[in-house]
Amino acid sequence: MMKQIKYTMLFVPIGFLILSSPAAQPAGNQKVDSLAQNIQWLGQSSIKISTKQNTIYIDPFQIAKRDQADVIFITHDHKDHLDPASISKLLTDKTILVAPLSCREKINELGLADIRFLSPWDSTEINGIHILAVPAYNIKKTNFHPKSKNYLGYVLTIDGVRVYHAGDTERIPEMQQFDCDIALLPLGQKYTMNSVYEAANSALDVKAKIAIPIHYDMFEGKLSDADAFQEILKGKVKVIIKSSVSD
Repeated sequence: MMKQIKYTMLFVPIGFLILSSPAAQPAGNQKVDSLAQNIQWLGQSSIKISTKQNTIYIDPFQIAKRDQADVIFITHDHKDHLDPASISKLLTDKTILVAPLSCREKINELGLADIRFLSPWDSTEINGIHILAVPAYNIKKTNFHPKSKNYLGYVLTIDGVRVYHAGDTERIPEMQQFDCDIALLPLGQKYTMNSVYEAANSALDVKAKIAIPIHYDMFEGKLSDADAFQEILKGKVKVIIKSSVSD
């Protein structure tokens, strides 16, 4: 990889962020359903989104096969979210990596050419993807994901569809400050949400049209939690339970 590293750190006032975000323009159901079909859950919080313009990975973990990522998003520095071995299998000389500032030390060791460090409520655009970084933290289990770390979730506007990857978080008040079309929400109750009900209420907070459960059936949570999540949201939010797909 190139030795010269490009850093970008953005600081945008929250008031401007909310007013200027494309989130105010909801996407049609057909576009939302179409993008949802192109979202792969790779286990834990690892996600691949494929579009005509971009191959996007979020928190790639235990990636077995090489691929070419256009953009990689990291939510925080825990080993099941920031996995150097997996990241290295996805890099090209044009790959852009986006991460919170708390990941800076670990990510610098990877020698990437283009790194964008964000803080909560920063907003930017990469390869036609509008990016809003949002807070992700624990309120009760603060030893795992304290608010002071400024860990992130992301609202990605892709072809007019807003996809929210929550990262590792409990249900937090900030979820009521933005909307999305598709919400990727953690179900596990040891490190993230305190209950499946809390995850379901988070989907309602962000006004999701589709909710996809993640972060369960590995280090925390059971397969049956996804069924419970779907039942709680029945008639309120469409739930798509993705099978964990090996890359």
